Amino acid sequence: MTVRGIDVASYQPPTPAVAGNSFVWVKATEGLTYVNPHMASQAAAARKAGAVVGFYHFLHPGGIAAQVAHFLKTAPEQAGDMFGCDWETPQPPDKAASSEEKDQFLRVLKGATKVPHRVVLYCNLDFWLHRDKTSQCGDGLWIADPNSPAGHPKVQHAWTFHQYGITAGTDQNVGQFADINSLRAWAGVTLPKPPAGAPAAPTLASLDKRLTSVETRVTALEKK
Repeated sequence: MTVRGIDVASYQPPTPAVAGNSFVWVKATEGLTYVNPHMASQAAAARKAGAVVGFYHFLHPGGIAAQVAHFLKTAPEQAGDMFGCDWETPQPPDKAASSEEKDQFLRVLKGATKVPHRVVLYCNLDFWLHRDKTSQCGDGLWIADPNSPAGHPKVQHAWTFHQYGITAGTDQNVGQFADINSLRAWAGVTLPKPPAGAPAAPTLASLDKRLTSVETRVTALEKK
């Protein structure tokens, strides 16, 4: 079974129609400076409707650590929200980020968040089948394949979300979950408890005390 959702950006209204959707992906940032002016209101509409919310960053080549910092400065870090990396070609004449840069962004973002988040990769069939070199997609693959029926993208790799078409100017998606509660449980990222007697792992609060800004935190992780 699958759940349905949409993804929105500045092309969609500040208060999109979200009724009937289990999840809403909202574009937050792009490159080093762009911020979706409708992000806050679009996310608020999704939360009001009871949908699971995801925020994504449109990846550009170069400056990967700085792009992670830009995204984390902009997207609210609320437990249960999903994060995504949009890997495709920016507006011409810009080039797309490489497969290695895509992997780097996913890895650095996963390690730099203040609270645990699911981090997924969004890309189209061409990027996944012909440009990807590692099959790295974080916690899940969000594949754009508008020429296949909903829930049946033409990929052999396990997928989590499928963008299958457009209705009234808004991208339509399905998620590989039995129901919205299953999606909420997955997005909640409940971490397993360490075995008895195991040394306590450093908490995110303790990490924040050692790092004075998002940029510092990302840079430290990038140099490891």
